[in-house]
Amino acid sequence: MAKTPPAATLSEPRYPTRMADAAHAVARISALARPLVFTNGVFDILHRGHVTYLEQARGLGASVVAVNSDASVRRLRKGPDRPLNPQDDRMAVLAALACVDLVVPIDADTPLDLIAACRPDVLVKGGDYSVATTVGAAEVLARGGRVVAIPFRYERSTTSLVERIRRQVS
Repeated sequence: MAKTPPAATLSEPRYPTRMADAAHAVARISALARPLVFTNGVFDILHRGHVTYLEQARGLGASVVAVNSDASVRRLRKGPDRPLNPQDDRMAVLAALACVDLVVPIDADTPLDLIAACRPDVLVKGGDYSVATTVGAAEVLARGGRVVAIPFRYERSTTSLVERIRRQVS
C-alpha cells in the first residue's frame, strides 16, 4: 500500500489563482493577454460538450468564463433544484481546466455589463446561438471584435443528464 506523503510536501492547488470575485473581475480580465475570448454559462455538471467547447474557445485567445451565480441560475428556471453544484464549486472545476485562464461570477440575468466592461475581442457561445441571440454580440461587433458560435461536436445537455438520472433513480 502506498504511503501518503506528509502534508508539507503536497503542493497547493493552482486553480484558485484563476478565479476572481466580482469586485476584481474587470481588473483581472484586463490583465490577460489579447486576443481576449469571453464566454458564459451555468456549467452545473461539466460534461464532454462543455470541455470540447471550452478547449475550442481557448484556441481563439485567452479564455474568460463567466459563471452564473446560484441566484441567477434559479432565475433562468433551469429547474427547482438547480443548480446542483453551488457557484464556488462550479467555478473551481472550471478554473482547474488548463483551457480556462480566468473564471468570474455573474449575478445579473445577462453578462452584458461585464462584456461591456471587459471588451473581449471574441465572444463565444455554443452552436445553438447566433449573433442575433447572443447577448453582447452587437457591442463586440461594433468594436471590431467577432462572435463565434462553436458547433456542437457532442450532443450533451446538463438538463437531459439530470432528467436521465432522475428517471433511473425513481
